[in-house]
Amino acid sequence: MAVLGVLAGLATLSWAYMLHMEWGMRHMDVGADMVIMPAMTNWSIADLGLVLLMWTIMMSAMMLPSAVPMVLTYIGIQRARGENGRRLVSTSLLVIGYLTVWVGFSLAATVLQWALLETALITPMMESASAIMSGLFLIGAGVFQFTPLKRACLIGCRSTVRFLLGAWQESRSGTFALGLKNGATCLGCCWALMLLPLALGVMDLRWMVALTGFILIEKAFPGGDRFGRTGGWALIFWGGGLLVRHFVS
Repeated sequence: MAVLGVLAGLATLSWAYMLHMEWGMRHMDVGADMVIMPAMTNWSIADLGLVLLMWTIMMSAMMLPSAVPMVLTYIGIQRARGENGRRLVSTSLLVIGYLTVWVGFSLAATVLQWALLETALITPMMESASAIMSGLFLIGAGVFQFTPLKRACLIGCRSTVRFLLGAWQESRSGTFALGLKNGATCLGCCWALMLLPLALGVMDLRWMVALTGFILIEKAFPGGDRFGRTGGWALIFWGGGLLVRHFVS
């Protein structure tokens, strides 16, 4: 219960931060003066740091719910092995290792967003300025749903007991490495979906909620793999529709 409470607290704080950011984007008369709001254009190092913070918190908000089954499985394995004394510490190291991978992804996403902003493919309001780019992102994410890498990583995410026992290490550094491995597997499964905010609106909370739910169902619910493939077809048709509409209009 303590671990679940901490995870729920982290997710709640992350979503609260994103709601505050989204409110600031919609009320730029006051939002521009918010300490956590980056400049509209010509980002400095400080602005890049704020965007990195934004992506890191966004990834925490979106990925922590789907990590709960893995964390609970880890605690169950520890309990079965009689390792009660250091359960909270080792579980914390597991989660920190998991989130470290997403910090690395957030850094890459920050650099990509900056490049897209500089080339005017994303607006200063963090929305896509190119139907072609949005269509290609959607099609790419949809196609990725059918690749062998996606399939292999999704199996690792869904088969938490087999994954954890196969990668189990006893030391605290080993537990952190276990979190890194699970985070890397999760990244391999979800990275294309996590880039979709660049096509749908980085601060559009509707798509954040939808993607969070999609990933949670895909990773943790019965039939999630079939649901993911159905979603892949939907993304391909959606992206294709955007491209067709752009070129015929």
